[in-house]
Amino acid sequence: MNAPASTPTSAGPTGSGARRRLSRGTVLGTIAVIAAVLAVIDQITKNWAVENLPLLDPQPFLGEVLQLTLLYNSGAAWGMGAEITPVVTCLQIAIVIGVIVFALKAVRSPWYTAALGLIMGGALGNIHDRLLRDPGPFHGAVVDFLELPNWPVFNVADMAVVGGAILIVALGLFGVDSDPAHADAADAAAEAAADDTAPEKP
Repeated sequence: MNAPASTPTSAGPTGSGARRRLSRGTVLGTIAVIAAVLAVIDQITKNWAVENLPLLDPQPFLGEVLQLTLLYNSGAAWGMGAEITPVVTCLQIAIVIGVIVFALKAVRSPWYTAALGLIMGGALGNIHDRLLRDPGPFHGAVVDFLELPNWPVFNVADMAVVGGAILIVALGLFGVDSDPAHADAADAAAEAAADDTAPEKP
């Protein structure tokens, strides 16, 4: 008697089954680790820039493509909002709170977890500057030092936030759900509907 063929347990392009779904604790823990690592790297690079780069004097790094230009930004990109630094600070804190709420309520996907970790780490890196750098709490200026042609000077934290946001947009465009269980339920419903509408064999 032949042994029965094994049934795949993971979803694929033509198969059915449970997709990889993270637990809530794993999601939060992974976001926290990614965010902490990025925040530390961000502060290390900012401190290096403060100690080694002249203020507002571009230093070639990769020719004219990437230069190192130290400046202190009390606003957002292109210096916008410099007069309302506390408001910008509160918005960044709101982003962190939003990431946590979204992760708790809706995220069980590894890809969304990575994206939120990037956004959280970048936001925390710049919040550190807003709260702890001169001239004082909620008024602190963010250290920027990376400059591309026709682009505002930025830092590692900014790269993380933008990278995380781009990843979330890409996941949405490719139809990746923040919780694989939603996609599994949709697949199951579609299969059940197909079975109901299939003609019965004589």
